Amino acid sequence: MAAVRYIVTDVSVCIAHYRDVLGFEVRMEAPGFAALSRGDLTLFLNEPGVGSAGKAGGNPEPGGWNRFQIEVKDLTAMIAECRAKGAVFRGEEASGPGGRQILVTDPAGNVVELFERATS
Repeated sequence: MAAVRYIVTDVSVCIAHYRDVLGFEVRMEAPGFAALSRGDLTLFLNEPGVGSAGKAGGNPEPGGWNRFQIEVKDLTAMIAECRAKGAVFRGEEASGPGGRQILVTDPAGNVVELFERATS
């Protein structure tokens, strides 16, 4: 199991994004904090200043280029589905020897990579 923590500006808005656009399940929700899951991944969402994680290392802020990856079977269909739900993408789809990918941002600007493995 892997766990990732994202600092977000509004936990409620980001819960809706991860649940409705990317298929996460909400495991716990409290003021300024949430725990979600998708497969073996646990995603913790924290607003700045909430709990120790919202204060660790100074004044955490959302955004950046660090990301986690969700592997999908049909990237084209997933992109269309996400766009229909109002998702915002950072850049366009990219291809390489390992497969195809695109970056989708959550409402706070954090990035999630959608990845389709190349077939041989």
